[in-house]
Amino acid sequence: MRFASEQAKPTQADCVESRGSVEAGCGAAVCVASVEVAGFSEQRLRSRIGLIGRAESRLAAMKAQAVAELARLHNAVAAERIVREELQSSKRSARGDVEAAERLAGLGATSEALASGDIPESHARLIARASSEGAIDEGALVEAAKEQGYDEFQKTLRRQQQDLSDDDGMAILEKQRKKRAARLFNSRDTGMFLLSGEFDPSTGRHIAAVVADKERELWNREDPKARRTPQQRMADALAELILEPEKGKAKGVALVLVADYDAAKRELVNARFSDNSPLPMAELVRLGLEADIFPAVFDAKTQNLWLGRSRRTATDAQRIALTIRDQGCIGCGEAPDRCFSHHLTFWRNGGPTDYENLAFVCNDCHHDIHDHHYQTIQDPHTGRWKTQPPPEPFPHTGTTTWRPAQLNSILLS
Repeated sequence: MRFASEQAKPTQADCVESRGSVEAGCGAAVCVASVEVAGFSEQRLRSRIGLIGRAESRLAAMKAQAVAELARLHNAVAAERIVREELQSSKRSARGDVEAAERLAGLGATSEALASGDIPESHARLIARASSEGAIDEGALVEAAKEQGYDEFQKTLRRQQQDLSDDDGMAILEKQRKKRAARLFNSRDTGMFLLSGEFDPSTGRHIAAVVADKERELWNREDPKARRTPQQRMADALAELILEPEKGKAKGVALVLVADYDAAKRELVNARFSDNSPLPMAELVRLGLEADIFPAVFDAKTQNLWLGRSRRTATDAQRIALTIRDQGCIGCGEAPDRCFSHHLTFWRNGGPTDYENLAFVCNDCHHDIHDHHYQTIQDPHTGRWKTQPPPEPFPHTGTTTWRPAQLNSILLS
């Protein structure tokens, strides 16, 4: 395969698919024209990226077919070796390619959607992995994969797995627990000490929440004129929790769990984490017995959610309510524990620290709002908040009459 210019119509010689010494025309190949994108409008760049994404999906399908055939001709070990040699990839990456290819070989609808460019490779790999963990409705997942982003699709898949399981997803959770692992080692390249780990969803979220609480504690102790980066703060939080346990973990709620109450059946249903990821009911009960867990079954109006301008930072009760409502950063979906409570009407403009005037944003999206004039807008149908970039300037003059809506009108005049 090679790339042709955008101006000329690709010919059979312009885009080919290698099959030994046989060349097939563009009907079988992946063709993306090579062009200079400088000066493209946002809409044209979006279209370009979408085209490349569909081409990447088709290439992924072609690679999976070839890798699966290698594994069939020889075995998985031999296929992994050849993939490493031909793609110059790591052992871990090559093993992942072989495992995904073998699973996709048995998933006709997923493979077809990937080959046509209708779903991205990341979604196809999620379906392939889920198929090895238990029963799935492949057709429904493929349709969802065509419309949903990665994070939303991941939750859709996990919810389906739980619905189709005979034990409310406990078997999947137990398999994840058995796969837990951690590594501590010195990097030969940098001399830095590296720590990594894999945990089941319950344990992982609990650890993340405790670390995030400690990060907020460190942030409150920092000099505002000499703040650490988020990455440095996380490293320092981990070090303090491990090396200085006498300081104790940060105060506050470590983990928020959510469940609905079925009045007819008089029982809790639809157990989930704060980001809407499903949770087996038995696990909800187990976690609910732990002291630093706050099950989110409460009347928000009984909590201290309206503070006016008596304080600038949100209370624990407000953060719980925002966790349930926003389910993470309203801009990018970052986990609630990694978010700030942002004043929709800026604090400097008289905005109160009230529940209705707060929304969760991560560090990067917070800077987008304050430094790059991103807007916070509310969906009139769902009531959910989201961020929106400022409009592009007029292309010919480079100017615009638009101004940020959240700025104080008195200051503008």
